Amino acid sequence: MDLNEYCPHKVVGAEEAVSKIKRGSRVFIGTGCGEPQHLIRTMVKDMAMQDIMIYQMLSSTLADYVDDPAFLRRFSLKLFFVSKAMRNAAFEGKIDYIPSYLSQIPRAFYSQRIGIGVALIQVSPPDRFGYCSLGVSVDITRSGMDNAQMVIAQINPRMPKTWGDSFVHVDDIDYLVPHEEPIVETLNDSFIDDTRNDEVSRRIGMYVSQLVDDGATLQIGFGYLPNVILQYLDKKKDLGVHTQLITDGLLPLLEKKVVTNKKKTLIPGRIVASLCMGSERIYRYVDNNPMFYFRSSEYVNDPTVIARNDNLISISSALEVDLTGQVASDSMGDLFYSGIGDQVDYLRGSAMSKGGFSIIALPSTAKKGTVSRIVPQLSPGAGVATTRADVFFVVTEYGIASLQGKSIYQRVMELAQVAHPKFREWLIEEAKKHHYIFADQLPPAQEDLLFLEGYKQTLELKSGRTIEFRPLLPSDEFAYRNFFYSLQERTIYYRFFYKMKLFSHEVVQKQWASVDYRKNMSLIGLVQKKGHQEIMAIGSYAEADEDWAEVAFVVREDFQGMGIASYLLGMLEGIGRENGYSGFMATVLRENSGMIHVFKKRYPNAKTVNAEGEVEVYMDFSDAKPGK
Repeated sequence: MDLNEYCPHKVVGAEEAVSKIKRGSRVFIGTGCGEPQHLIRTMVKDMAMQDIMIYQMLSSTLADYVDDPAFLRRFSLKLFFVSKAMRNAAFEGKIDYIPSYLSQIPRAFYSQRIGIGVALIQVSPPDRFGYCSLGVSVDITRSGMDNAQMVIAQINPRMPKTWGDSFVHVDDIDYLVPHEEPIVETLNDSFIDDTRNDEVSRRIGMYVSQLVDDGATLQIGFGYLPNVILQYLDKKKDLGVHTQLITDGLLPLLEKKVVTNKKKTLIPGRIVASLCMGSERIYRYVDNNPMFYFRSSEYVNDPTVIARNDNLISISSALEVDLTGQVASDSMGDLFYSGIGDQVDYLRGSAMSKGGFSIIALPSTAKKGTVSRIVPQLSPGAGVATTRADVFFVVTEYGIASLQGKSIYQRVMELAQVAHPKFREWLIEEAKKHHYIFADQLPPAQEDLLFLEGYKQTLELKSGRTIEFRPLLPSDEFAYRNFFYSLQERTIYYRFFYKMKLFSHEVVQKQWASVDYRKNMSLIGLVQKKGHQEIMAIGSYAEADEDWAEVAFVVREDFQGMGIASYLLGMLEGIGRENGYSGFMATVLRENSGMIHVFKKRYPNAKTVNAEGEVEVYMDFSDAKPGK
């Protein structure tokens, strides 16, 4: 469409367009990388602009002016999100932050709770029917434009055309300012997180990948870390995406056909988003690409819409998490670092999704390792962006804390376990002061147990069920007790040699307190049951002398006879060999022929010594048959 023929009276220069803005106006500006830079700079240069109140979500260009007192006397900035570029200005009180869920911001415009006089937006050139595209910034730009008394649009041929609800007709724009310039380019961390550590990110990515199954639909939050995590999902299959923000981090997964959107239950085959921020490469990828379906934030971030995606996994970050599971993501103490953004929308949407859940990922420390991000209580003044009831998993470089459905005691143990080792004892002592845990609670090991990842294995039974095996952790206390009380008396008698009736907190403490994962090791077998895991087997060894360790097993009755004890025996042997042992010994009740058969099957030349009612079995690793 030739604008000079269709609506010549609307085509003006930037100076004339911004001159239409009256003193005291409330001006909305398009978001982040979609902001109209030329219009913003022209408005700031116009000294007739006085007492202008600006509303924007993510701000880039205005960061160039916030340290100028003359600018601040003329313009008042109200931001729904504090970008990294605006962080110092927020600390110094030069800008005003509006805490709000992204899904709710458009409602504030439509209800006139926040009245907009002028909207400054950026669009692509119109097609032959007169429709321009909002391109990489649909989010709250759509609602800001719809509710403004006057709309001024910068028409930029470099703005990508995006599919979905991104189109606006030139009839709905009051002034059109043709001006070509590069779209704002930014790496994701420019807006949120300046904490970079490749090794920490790699380990967090590894743990997150363990939680993401093939066919899941992902939401990826703002920030450096969630963006980096995507790199560690490149072995997955048929992932989908329903998210607020598209970044360059998705490109490798798209190019490798990891993200196909085939398994999505809401708008299958397409990525649903409302915003794109990154490099020219991602802008060209989304340009006129029907795979991407851009909608406004009140749709994309509506928890009831999010929940229509089965297996929706929300991945976002945080500044700190307290021992009860409360999350601070927009402020550290009384200093505003970012914004509430889309985190709560997606945590609640994922919780309502069939098979869905949320992940809060964060490094265990800040300030070069001097401060723990897992804390007894949130910093004074910190806002609780996410309540303790909303969080499913917290992931650091030290592991995965599972919180959903867990008591305060269990949460403390889960979170202390994934805190940096040097802070674990302190966290346990603080938890005792708050009466969160037992006074005699032992802290998790004060070392990096990353090597335990090598001890995780899975076994598929003939029935088709899958068992996951991993080392026993302090946070498994309740699951361990539940396992014990699920056993029949005969099974307990075979394991403990007497009719043990109680498996109290004190007993459990003794069971795992001695586990150092070298001289002493306990492995548990876990099965999935209605969205959670339960223990169905435990195998352990404990040092008897420098060369030998004593081994014992117990398998729940409904899983006996399926080769599980044999599999555990093989796993424990491998770990025992790593730690310098040359063999196992076991004391078995004479009537427990099944266990004796397990030992003899793997170690045909095992020596047996009969005692009163018991059999001592000695198994040299050199005699082991291959396989488990």
